[in-house]
Amino acid sequence: MTVTNTQSGTNVHEVADRIFRINTPVKLAPDAGFSFNQYLIADDEPLLYHTGPRRMFPLVREAVEAVLPARSLRYIAFSHFEADECGSLNDWLATAPSAVPVCGTVAAMVSVSDVADREPRALADGERLTIGAKTLRWFDTPHLPHGWECGHMFEETTRTLFCGDLFTQGGDKNPPLTEADILGPSEAFRKPMDYFSHTKNAGAMIERLASTNPTTLACMHGSAWSGDGAAMLRALGTELG
Repeated sequence: MTVTNTQSGTNVHEVADRIFRINTPVKLAPDAGFSFNQYLIADDEPLLYHTGPRRMFPLVREAVEAVLPARSLRYIAFSHFEADECGSLNDWLATAPSAVPVCGTVAAMVSVSDVADREPRALADGERLTIGAKTLRWFDTPHLPHGWECGHMFEETTRTLFCGDLFTQGGDKNPPLTEADILGPSEAFRKPMDYFSHTKNAGAMIERLASTNPTTLACMHGSAWSGDGAAMLRALGTELG
């Protein structure tokens, strides 16, 4: 792990081949913390997944620069329209002159085409995006965990699922990558404030994500996870009933 800002604790760690977790811990109280993760895929056409909130942009840009020139970014992707997903989107578009937003077709229609300073690349359900050696596939997951426009991306060569708010873990001292249980901590975090929509289609969508057999779960908050991702996803489906 490389710390790129000693004041904030922002750090970078390679969680899969050429996929870097950028993490900024946040202290909420003396005994409580949280964290925000972005994922940088270093390839011929580099892709940043999640931007972080707008005010965190300088920290994330500094971390990206530790891996590759920020202006070389080609795609800025995210799961759904929310501040920690795309709050600094336009800052990134200004930094990287060839970059375009990447999102699902619903997000492009209802928000991103209006808000973004550059027209988005809208991906249909199941559509693939090749950025060099790596190929990403978009899955529409409306209301899983929340948001009509929600979706998740899967990188096929490393079997990495960028799972957004699924498996959110609290705390500000999580290891970059773990093989320990993340379902228990994520459920303990979710249940008091339940931010899942509990769509009736959750089970089928979780099974579809599980069928990709991911070996890395790239969570937006907390540790990334390594192991049998299909089993972990199905265990989440069981918890959600």
